[in-house]
Amino acid sequence: MSTAGQFTEHPQMPLSGADVFWYAVQTRSRHERVVAAQLREQGVSTFLPMITQIRRWSDRRKLVEFPLLSGYVFVHAAVSPRIRTIVLFSRGVAGFVAMRGEPLPIPDEQIDNVKELLAKNIRCAAHPFLKVGQRVRIRGGSLEGLEGILVAHNGDRKLVISVGTIERSFSIRIEGYDVDVI
Repeated sequence: MSTAGQFTEHPQMPLSGADVFWYAVQTRSRHERVVAAQLREQGVSTFLPMITQIRRWSDRRKLVEFPLLSGYVFVHAAVSPRIRTIVLFSRGVAGFVAMRGEPLPIPDEQIDNVKELLAKNIRCAAHPFLKVGQRVRIRGGSLEGLEGILVAHNGDRKLVISVGTIERSFSIRIEGYDVDVI
């Protein structure tokens, strides 16, 4: 079960113009809520996608809210020296996700997709980021432990299994199977 993420727009900081983008801010472990709250108090527009999961203890079960993407809070702003100062000096912030010191903008569509999934209460959970071409191992099911290279063809995920000695390969569809990066 998942719930909608926390998202607030603040009128103190106008969000118009070509230089306003979404940015990922990396946080210290388990500091996502604190960072998001501090930034909102400073007038910065934030998005913290949260999901609700059932946690079991020996004596009870309880619904608990967790960040969908642990270690990250998203900021919607034009990155000015003032915004950088507010973000970087917030307690629990490790820094912007950046390249060569410049924060990397995230396309609006990607954040909109996350918001839409959460708003529609679609079940979701964090999953390791997989790229086509990575070596993976199947986890669970009748193919448990099978290793190969993840490929995609016409929208189907396939696992390519190779016999290096004879330089031959074959592929199988792995829709419905969980895979781990090797």
